Amino acid sequence: MVVLQSSPLLWTRVAAMLFACVAFSVAVHGAHLGHGTGDWCIFCWSFSFAGTLLVLLVELFGLQARVPVSWKNFPITFACYSSLLCLSASIIFPLYFLKGYRSSDQVRDYRIVSTVFSCLATVAYLSEVSISKARPGEVAGYMATAPGLLKVCETFVACVIFVFISEPVSYDRHDALRWCLAVYCICFILSAAIIVLCVGECTGCLPFPFARFLSAYALLAVLLYLSATVIWPIFQFDSKHGGRTSQRPSQCRAAPRASAPGTSWWPSPC
Repeated sequence: MVVLQSSPLLWTRVAAMLFACVAFSVAVHGAHLGHGTGDWCIFCWSFSFAGTLLVLLVELFGLQARVPVSWKNFPITFACYSSLLCLSASIIFPLYFLKGYRSSDQVRDYRIVSTVFSCLATVAYLSEVSISKARPGEVAGYMATAPGLLKVCETFVACVIFVFISEPVSYDRHDALRWCLAVYCICFILSAAIIVLCVGECTGCLPFPFARFLSAYALLAVLLYLSATVIWPIFQFDSKHGGRTSQRPSQCRAAPRASAPGTSWWPSPC
């Protein structure tokens, strides 16, 4: 039996699903994505589309009680991840496939359309998160609260950090940098575990109160991230501690400090 109840949340999900569908369909059809980054953008849009379609089907057929996850936590968790994925695709896609592309042809038009609908999908998913999040005094799942949504953002940002410090590897020159990597890994694993416990309704399986675990982890995470925030720039950028300072490429020449009246000079290429 189909249960169809019109609501702002329903139409927001439908809009987000359609925007993500158009974004990856247009990109696959005619954007000519030869770079590996295009595969990531396609994954972001298709993953968001497929997950939202699943959420809509479960709710339309009234199967919330039969799915093996907490339906108070899963939809908003997925919407938050989808908003971050579509946001990353909205930034990465034009940088790799539109910036510097001067030809006015059909391929460029397809890429512009994908970028626009990716931005629309991001706005739609953010709207879904805003509608679904818990209001003051409202009883809701942990993932619908501000701390739960911050856990989602924390895991996503940790993945971004892993990407940036892995290519090229920038944590193997000093033990202090390896400590920072350990901090990112520990906090990522614990945050991901909290999300899995909440979505899987397994918080009661812990041998101690879940609320106490959250408080202890919050304090631990603050101390760990604070240490990494202080240590990383010191040992990564300070030459006194073996860090590497950024230098101008050899082909760059310094621009003159001042120009005499009536004379001209070419600006520095960098």
